Amino acid sequence: MSKERDRIIIFDTTLRDGEQSPGATLNGDEKLTIARSLYRLGVDVIEAGFPYSSVGDFEAVKSIAETVGTADGPTICALARAREQDIKAAGEAIAPAAKGRIHTFLATSDIHLKYKLKKTREEVLEIIPKMVGYAKTFTDDVEFSAEDAGRSDHEFLYQVVESAIAAGATTINIPDTVGYTTPEEFGALIRGLKENVPNIEQAIISVHGHNDLGLAVANFLSAIQNGARQLECTINGIGERAGNAALEELVMALHVRRQFYNPFLGREPESEEPLTSINTKEIYKTSRLVSNLTGMPIQPNKAIVGANAFAHESGIHQDGVLKNKQTYEIMDAESIGWTSNQIILGKHSGRNAFGSRLRDLGYEFTETELNKAFLRFKDLADKKKVVTDWDLEAIVNDETQHAPDIFGLELVQVSCGDHSRPTATVTIRTPEGEELTDAAIGTGPVDAVYKAINRVVKVPNELIEYSVKSVTAGIDAIGEVTIRLRHDGQVYSGHSANTDVIVASAQAYINALNRLSATLQEGNKLNPQTATVAQS
Repeated sequence: MSKERDRIIIFDTTLRDGEQSPGATLNGDEKLTIARSLYRLGVDVIEAGFPYSSVGDFEAVKSIAETVGTADGPTICALARAREQDIKAAGEAIAPAAKGRIHTFLATSDIHLKYKLKKTREEVLEIIPKMVGYAKTFTDDVEFSAEDAGRSDHEFLYQVVESAIAAGATTINIPDTVGYTTPEEFGALIRGLKENVPNIEQAIISVHGHNDLGLAVANFLSAIQNGARQLECTINGIGERAGNAALEELVMALHVRRQFYNPFLGREPESEEPLTSINTKEIYKTSRLVSNLTGMPIQPNKAIVGANAFAHESGIHQDGVLKNKQTYEIMDAESIGWTSNQIILGKHSGRNAFGSRLRDLGYEFTETELNKAFLRFKDLADKKKVVTDWDLEAIVNDETQHAPDIFGLELVQVSCGDHSRPTATVTIRTPEGEELTDAAIGTGPVDAVYKAINRVVKVPNELIEYSVKSVTAGIDAIGEVTIRLRHDGQVYSGHSANTDVIVASAQAYINALNRLSATLQEGNKLNPQTATVAQS
């Protein structure tokens, strides 16, 4: 049995479908940072983006292919509609990768054919082999997705899949695009392909699914039982609408319950060999990185990576865990890289110790970046007696927020109290290098700061979300602030961390405004036909 047939291939689409989450737009540097983390995590395939959609996305995919797409690294994949111009852009973007894949798609459900594509089934069956064949001129590794397969007529879907494989597709993706199917239905769909497509053994069956009914992970596990061998998922389950199947949930389900899933992959039930290539100890760090860069907080009760995932408040549970962890825990927190909150550094720690600890945590920095982060660390160490790993993560993730440097926060000062009107004064550095100062009154200190910033920046926006949380316990804890702005239907996020939550709030707001301003300056570089990116 081939290597691909007796294990599960993890296809990560955080940088493509995950980025389509409202407000989760990433720039090229941020995408590359996440791609490096996915490399360390051990994913088999990174879907790096949709190159034809914009110049920025093309360059980001190409950069990832050049940097992460090494011979011993993951396959670098690019998305393309079943159109020559899309496929050509994808082929050129992945060209630098040692292992490159083009992922082309076309809708197959009657509702999509009638209202979106305005094409007949016959026309679709004519397009697919031509476009798969064209993709093969760029790479031998071609994946075809039948968009909205979950709502497609099964007999027609069988014809589509057979045609794509005959044209050279090496992976066939079956998406539950709108999160409509149930586990039993999805498993039956995969089983039907195995039983009714004559050449199905010539390709890997992949699945992609959205979580609109909260069933994405369950659907994927059912698909594995019926022959699927590639899972398309995202870190923290981010993505369109209710998101995608969560990578961390799928991987740990297969890890914890491998004796149950072994027989479906032709293994002995008692085999301890991992079912995926994922280094599970990198899960928590990757989850935190994606959360911080996208500005999408993780809910406390989120499976695997939520703050409460390994917490026990019930006295009965606490007693059991103290006696034996397995009484109430089916996995160790350490297995996903969630280490105890150890005290390791202080104000007397040097640059080498700081850099060494960052490397232990999985971060890579240039000398310039390390020096900048070290200055932040020393400043924090002067304010706190001890600096924990979580503090370090907050510093590092704050430093890796590559928002365009358009406006700069030079000063923020507030005055407030129970018998005074909250007032804020800010000084902002403009794109021309001028420093402007203004003040405003608000309902609270943060409101006053934001009103003062708006008076200077003058970029129309609507604040739709503001959240603040402490990184660690204690009065001197770092506060992480995440905000989202909306302008012209688009959402822009900002993030910052500081022991002073007012400063963090101001900086997060500036970060979001810089993202918004950069978009306005670029004038939207999307190609005319790709203003709305379809999801597979």
